[in-house]
Amino acid sequence: MFVTGRFALLVALGAIPVLIWPSGATVWAWIAIAVALLLLDVLVAGPTSAVTVTRAKTAPIRLGEHTTTRLSVVNSSGRRYRGRLRDAWQPSAGAGATAPVHQQKARDPGFVADLAAWWERVRLDLSGDPAPPGPLSNRRNLSLAPGEREFFDVGLQPTRRGDRLAIRITLRRNGPLGLGGRQRSLFLPGSVRALPAFDSRKHLPSRLASLRQLDGRSAVRTRGQGTEFDSLRDYVEGDDVRSIDWRATARRRATVVRTWQPERDRHVVLVLDTSRTSAGRIGDQPRLDAAMDAALLLAALASHAGDRIDFIAGDRVIHKKVRATRRVNLLNEMVTAMAPLEPALLEADWGLLGAEVARSVGQRALVVLLTPLEPAAIAESLLPTLAVLAQRYQVVIASVSDPTLDDMLAERGDSTSAYRASAAARTLTQREETAAVLARLGVAVIDRGPEDLPPALADHYLSLKARGLL
Repeated sequence: MFVTGRFALLVALGAIPVLIWPSGATVWAWIAIAVALLLLDVLVAGPTSAVTVTRAKTAPIRLGEHTTTRLSVVNSSGRRYRGRLRDAWQPSAGAGATAPVHQQKARDPGFVADLAAWWERVRLDLSGDPAPPGPLSNRRNLSLAPGEREFFDVGLQPTRRGDRLAIRITLRRNGPLGLGGRQRSLFLPGSVRALPAFDSRKHLPSRLASLRQLDGRSAVRTRGQGTEFDSLRDYVEGDDVRSIDWRATARRRATVVRTWQPERDRHVVLVLDTSRTSAGRIGDQPRLDAAMDAALLLAALASHAGDRIDFIAGDRVIHKKVRATRRVNLLNEMVTAMAPLEPALLEADWGLLGAEVARSVGQRALVVLLTPLEPAAIAESLLPTLAVLAQRYQVVIASVSDPTLDDMLAERGDSTSAYRASAAARTLTQREETAAVLARLGVAVIDRGPEDLPPALADHYLSLKARGLL
């Protein structure tokens, strides 16, 4: 059961007879009349079970995009159903959204409009009339004839990655007097999967252009050791004598050299750390999401280069694994695997992750560890595994750094800022020392902010390709 503003207004109107006949009996008589009318209104309203609600499956979307979930409402009773429906979701699902969040904030007119909106809600509540919903609102007015079916689309715009769940459906049926009615809540399963946003895809066209140059489609083929054989051509002054093909020279009776192109069909293994260090927030997103963005850009670039990609995500257990697959399905499989991942508040078992890499790759490969450059965590658990991996593979650590450390280092106006700058300097020094230790093991370290890490990692991959190290 629920009551509306009309019932409160009816009780307040009892002040008039109390002023005329001031006595306790008048007060209680008026309250009794108001409660009797409310109970009669609720009784006549009818049961809310007269309607049946079903939900259609909602397709996955990228984080920040807008979608809808469709509800089907059927009146199975013999009389008209008048009331209201509310489709409640987790707050991070953004239920009822009709426009991107940043556009809604940009249109916020301020305190005066907020006050006007509040008064309008009060006015509608007192009148007992349901507020007119928006086209994709999660609150809908119902007026269904017997046997009638109606479809409602509820807007969703998730603000967090992962599976966003529906909580409950609430049905109200108003009484004829508008003083109250019946209410029932039921669980109606529903979810929308918010995939990683992949904001760094804007860098992909420029890196693909660089890749085409390496492939020789828009530049001269590179020559040297450590690349794949492409073709033969006549020797010209300045060519490396080590590129001369003596057998072809003997057959043609002219000096011939081999030309080379960047190697294709190489193996790239992406290892995503989901331990406690990935839970730290940089700005408005966790480090884990920024690392996912870098992994997706590198995977897209490497797949266009013809390389095979393996993706492993874990901490003390392997949560997700995507084996080397065809290029057309790679990104879809990766974003689907990444979507439900959340940081775990425990240390990573790098021995387990390293063993999984060794099982996945039995030859020369590029192994990218997407993990924060935290000196303590690296010294305690990652360093022994790195020493083994670096002997067999080309290893890169891609770390999401915090840009606020540089801002803290630059501000020294007062004693508090000076202490903050000192702490930032100590942290940065420790990270640099850790990077130097890793460099002596032959491990490349790319430590950048969330916006800069994806293109920097892609450029490092292209550099390895150009030098024939991959």
